[in-house]
Amino acid sequence: MVKLALALASVYAAVAVAAFIAQRKLMYFPDSARVPPSNYGLIGVEERVLDTPDGVRLIAWYAPPVPGRPTVLYFHGNAGNLTNRAERVRKYTARGFGVFMPSYRGYSGSTGSPTERANVADAKLAYEALRKDGIASEDIVLYGESLGSGVAVQVAAEKPVGGIVLDAPYTSIVDVAAAAYPFLPVRPFMFDRYDTMRHLGGVNAPLLVVHGEEDEVIPVDMGRAVYAAANGPKELVTFPGAGHSDHHLHGSTEEIFRWIEDLSRHRAPRAMPEKRMHP
Repeated sequence: MVKLALALASVYAAVAVAAFIAQRKLMYFPDSARVPPSNYGLIGVEERVLDTPDGVRLIAWYAPPVPGRPTVLYFHGNAGNLTNRAERVRKYTARGFGVFMPSYRGYSGSTGSPTERANVADAKLAYEALRKDGIASEDIVLYGESLGSGVAVQVAAEKPVGGIVLDAPYTSIVDVAAAAYPFLPVRPFMFDRYDTMRHLGGVNAPLLVVHGEEDEVIPVDMGRAVYAAANGPKELVTFPGAGHSDHHLHGSTEEIFRWIEDLSRHRAPRAMPEKRMHP
């Protein structure tokens, strides 16, 4: 029994150490392929390159807005690359919205490797690039998709924006990891923590939270907790039957368009109760 216990302890220790060493490989799943938006027939969308102060080159897709329309500064999720969001870009530009979608380091032909510190710094660089292009701060709507929700919150806590959309947000990546790996002591040892709840108090822009009720990656209860902790004005829309990445099939795109257009018309939409879409 003692030998068995020692053997099991050794295996557990080996797994824990391996997870600690490889934690960023378990968090980020980049597709490094660099594909121009023209390959997807995205008319009016161009590739832009952002040069960071530490020598990294970031690939982004950009489409200017129709006059009088806002620009969506979009921070994507942890998997794939820009091409996986091509249809979203198409829908936003067809509505007249501008879109600026930077990729993270290691994604879509960008150099470097992703970390929380780098991703947030690069996101702020993208924000400043829009401002230099003449886009007013009140005409910038941040969009954070999954992993990107933690990036968007940190940008909004520091930069003035017209609004912020959080798509399947989490309370922190540490909470997500602890739920996914309950047998590992993840909380003290994670490098990239994306502590949304810690930064949320600094966000005063109008907020929309959208979340699938059957999300098995980031539970809808986390989205509700983020909404509850946020300053107003704010709105939460959940989608019965929707999972992590398919709520657009349940009407989320239309809800997001409605909210952004209401934001543009009134600048400060009133706080709304939770809205649950019918399946």
